[in-house]
Amino acid sequence: MVTNLGFWGKFKKPILCQAPMHDITDAAFRFILASITKPDVMFTEFVSADGLCSKGQDKLLAKLRYNKTERPIVAQIFGRQPEKFYQAAKIIKKLKFDGLDINAGCPEKTIIKQGAGSALILEPDLTLEIIKAAKQGAGSLPVSIKTRIGYDKDITESWVTTLLKARPAAIILHARTAKQMYKLSANWLAIKKAVKLRNSLNYKTLIIGNGDLNSLPSARKKIKTSGADGAMIGRALLKNLWLFSGRNLNDIPLKVRLKTLLTHTKIFEKLSGIDKNFACFRKYYQAYLNGFPQAKTWRLKLMAANNSLDLEKIIKTCQ
Repeated sequence: MVTNLGFWGKFKKPILCQAPMHDITDAAFRFILASITKPDVMFTEFVSADGLCSKGQDKLLAKLRYNKTERPIVAQIFGRQPEKFYQAAKIIKKLKFDGLDINAGCPEKTIIKQGAGSALILEPDLTLEIIKAAKQGAGSLPVSIKTRIGYDKDITESWVTTLLKARPAAIILHARTAKQMYKLSANWLAIKKAVKLRNSLNYKTLIIGNGDLNSLPSARKKIKTSGADGAMIGRALLKNLWLFSGRNLNDIPLKVRLKTLLTHTKIFEKLSGIDKNFACFRKYYQAYLNGFPQAKTWRLKLMAANNSLDLEKIIKTCQ
């Protein structure tokens, strides 16, 4: 079985990735992120493989919109039926994505009840079938898998050994179990263990670490100590959208932040406003307005905005 690294093999290490986050890393968010401080690899929010293969796929296809500035861009899908992954992978290829990622790490109850996400850790044979089916459907596109170190306990060695048999382009490993959700500290020693295992077996599959990375320096340190090929950062972006540039939010002039916030708002209305209420946008405020004396007051005032025009007016009153 061949390991198709695709675009993954063209990067100088370490490789820095933006994590796929449901209802956060939509087209507008990724467009802004790519325009101000682009990571090496970008990911869509996850999309149901079953849904992509259904009559109602049009609504899901909206989640797979992307701009050329985001390349390489990877589409993440979830599910549990190999044949659906095969069909969905064909769609992803047709949409000209650069790669496909399998979600085997989401710890949310609604996803686990479907037997998808991190529930796949409990079914290693099925997971191998899914990776194989996705690779067949994806053709020349590299297929990666994002997962965790275990379901209710750390089984890094056996789980990674299983995944390596399918020769994915990359294993993106969140250093917590599914049961831990986002609690406790991420166990980066497990990432180190996965790297050593990969090396001992002489596989080409990349190991990308994930978990508790709050800054670019912290990511680089974890990469160095674990030996990982790169790192994936997610939730920290909601506190600093300029994180991948290596700058703290306080290093960004307030005028620049406000201008970017307004641009983001308008793009959100254009790309996501059809499917999402403007209230969904408010979770991004902290990524722009943090670290100065009036930050909390400003965010509270901005909560009253119902569109970009409201937002602009409120910002003018704050200055």
